[in-house]
Amino acid sequence: MKKNTLILVIAILGISFMTYMMLSIGERKQEQAILNTAPIIKAEGIETRSDKWADAYPHQYDTWKQTAESNEIEDMVKKYPQLAILWAGYGFSKDYNAPRGHANALISNRSTLRTGAPTGPNDGPMPMACWACKSPDVPRLMQEHGELEYFTGKWARAGDEIVNPIGCGDCHSSQDAQLTITRPYLKRGLDAIGMTEDKITYQDMRSLACAQCHSEYYFKKTPYTDKDGKDQIAAVVTFPWAKGLAAEDMEEYYNEIEFKDWTNKMSKAPMLKAQHPGYEIFTTGVHFKRGLACADCHMPYTQKGAIKFSSHKIQKPLNDIANTCLTCHKQSEKEFKDIVQEKLDRKDQLNVIAMDNLAAAHLTAKKAWEVGATDAEMAPVLATIRSAQWLWDYSIASHGSFFHAPGETLRLLGVAGSKAQEARITLAGILANYGVINYQIPDISTKELAQQVAGVPFEKLVKAKLDFKKGLMQEWITDAKEDGRLTSTFVEDLPVKSAYPQN
Repeated sequence: MKKNTLILVIAILGISFMTYMMLSIGERKQEQAILNTAPIIKAEGIETRSDKWADAYPHQYDTWKQTAESNEIEDMVKKYPQLAILWAGYGFSKDYNAPRGHANALISNRSTLRTGAPTGPNDGPMPMACWACKSPDVPRLMQEHGELEYFTGKWARAGDEIVNPIGCGDCHSSQDAQLTITRPYLKRGLDAIGMTEDKITYQDMRSLACAQCHSEYYFKKTPYTDKDGKDQIAAVVTFPWAKGLAAEDMEEYYNEIEFKDWTNKMSKAPMLKAQHPGYEIFTTGVHFKRGLACADCHMPYTQKGAIKFSSHKIQKPLNDIANTCLTCHKQSEKEFKDIVQEKLDRKDQLNVIAMDNLAAAHLTAKKAWEVGATDAEMAPVLATIRSAQWLWDYSIASHGSFFHAPGETLRLLGVAGSKAQEARITLAGILANYGVINYQIPDISTKELAQQVAGVPFEKLVKAKLDFKKGLMQEWITDAKEDGRLTSTFVEDLPVKSAYPQN
């Protein structure tokens, strides 16, 4: 009897296990079939709403949503008050935070003091180009209206159209989900360096999808005639790659066309602002030269059931070190992190030295102007300041530069620091000619003090921004929801954060 009972129990367990396995295998095959069919998300154009991709690509969508977890505000001007002087007269002196996750891109763009507090479609400090990297609605509008038309006018003009944060439609074709280049200005940049479409591999695309935004650019003033026959000027995002991808190549390009982003309010130097040359500096590093792509480290493959997919929780590789760095580097997690931290500390030391010297150079140049220095005396030293700050900015503006190319990052910081010191020595000589010896720059040891010296009306800017967020920004969101351009409650409910008080 006991023997029969035991056999029955084993049989029941066996049947249960087989039933579970059959169901599990069926479910996994169904998941795999969904991935393999590459369903059409939208027959024509770009599906900008990432929630509309979720049924076909649930795992990718779920991990993309996790980019919202990177939402803490790190106020870089508070951390490094020198920045208010380096960028005096430019938007970044008002507000500059460390980057956050892709899902937070639009919130950050709307919330930063740099984009101002427009009251309607035709005012505010920034052009339409300032949306360019923040949403798949950008290439949608380019397709619908034309690239030049898109880049015409003020930032506030399309606030109710650009409502979906960086997502599926930025990097994938809505027709077959293949990686694609949605920004035409990257295609022009690739043409400039001889990287034609027939030479681009799938592995290349796993970096070029990122390069659409993580690259250096400027706004090229481009005249054209619109469909109504009116003369217009578009501020077109343009990659300065015609002479190459190195920092000095781009500096030469900018110098030849006599381009400046702004004039520093302290020194009156004609300045360049590096944006985020992540792709360019990556190409100088060992990871690129070993054949790695951005996605290998920032979007590692992961497993769920029978499905192997690239995680779309795009983040710092150190946050998932077991699936990224340690697949190649054979140290323990602690040992690897300790090595990285030691190297980062060394880089940060050079970064601070360069910023200190640049800030002092700008402020000393201001003093030189005040005591009567001439244009002829100042022109060479202002050129040196411009060059020094460009190399410094290029080295750190891509944020991950030290991981992408540590040697190049340290080289740029070293040259930038040397040039900034050279400018200070020259300025000390100019001041001496006017009887000023041992000039001491103002105290800029805190964000508040530095912004005061730089002439940033911080409280006024914050008040205006809060009015914008309660008024026009809410109208944008309401209009987008009513017209069906924004359908995701996840996006709508993302918390609004900033480096300034919210009330």
